[in-house]
Amino acid sequence: MKSSGIGGQAVMEGIMMRHKDQYSIAVRKPDQTIELKVEPYKPVLNCGPLLKVPFIRGVFSFLDSLVVGISCLMYSASFFEEDEEEKKSESLSEEEKKKKEEKEKKEEKLFMAGTLALSLVLAVGIFFLLPYFLTDLLRSVIASSYIVSLIEAVLRIVIFLLYLLLISRMKDIQRTFEYHGAEHKCINCIENGMELTVENVLKSSRLHKRCGTSFLFFVVIVSAFLLMLVQSESHLMRIVWRLVLIPVVAGISYELIRLAGNSDNPVISLLSRPGLALQKLTTREPDAEEAEVAIAAVEAVFDWRAYLEENKGD
Repeated sequence: MKSSGIGGQAVMEGIMMRHKDQYSIAVRKPDQTIELKVEPYKPVLNCGPLLKVPFIRGVFSFLDSLVVGISCLMYSASFFEEDEEEKKSESLSEEEKKKKEEKEKKEEKLFMAGTLALSLVLAVGIFFLLPYFLTDLLRSVIASSYIVSLIEAVLRIVIFLLYLLLISRMKDIQRTFEYHGAEHKCINCIENGMELTVENVLKSSRLHKRCGTSFLFFVVIVSAFLLMLVQSESHLMRIVWRLVLIPVVAGISYELIRLAGNSDNPVISLLSRPGLALQKLTTREPDAEEAEVAIAAVEAVFDWRAYLEENKGD
């Protein structure tokens, strides 16, 4: 059965699902009801035709997913601060409440921009520059720059794996990983030709080829390969190359995950195996209530019944 074109991510006590020009957020509130919001999807950088150009589109897609993801996380987190804020607002006049809301919106935009910038800086620092500075110390004892680059590549993979292992042990993150598993199970349920029910979702696989974890794995591997090809005697230029190549790495990784996710070719499917293995760290088995939230998010933006009817017999 062909790809459904649905994508998503876990948020605090909920799921974000995106399909074409819409995305939805479903959150299980403290009172156990499901809050659902549907928004039009607007690219951060509206570059028209460039969004369809292979390799270039991956850079824009990565930035968009970061912005939408942070926005959805902030939205889902707001429900767990609501009760306290409502009590504080009870004594305010209508005019004061309006000013407070306007101030909060401005602060939210600034916070989102700051979080995005910090996320990018930390990602570049930890996964691109830290391995370089650590292995650069070996250049005085190892003559071959290619061997040093190989050690850097191995170290980058080790740091990435350690990062996944550490966050997977955090209790709050484990809960988010359950929703991550529910997201994958919903998509797999539909793409395997089953009706989207809690029972069918729970028995579906929690691993999916088009997952962000697989994308990050491709980023690590592609960056290792490219940086071994680009050599320089200058310390400054080696740092510059590691920064300049980041968009190239993102573009290539995006195309690889699209290829692996949309093909059943056995050889191409090999590309997905390492990423699928890593998803055993970044997903957990969800319960029925978490599956319900994921189903609500899917149904808000995707007609799975029409999809199953259209692809019947595939």
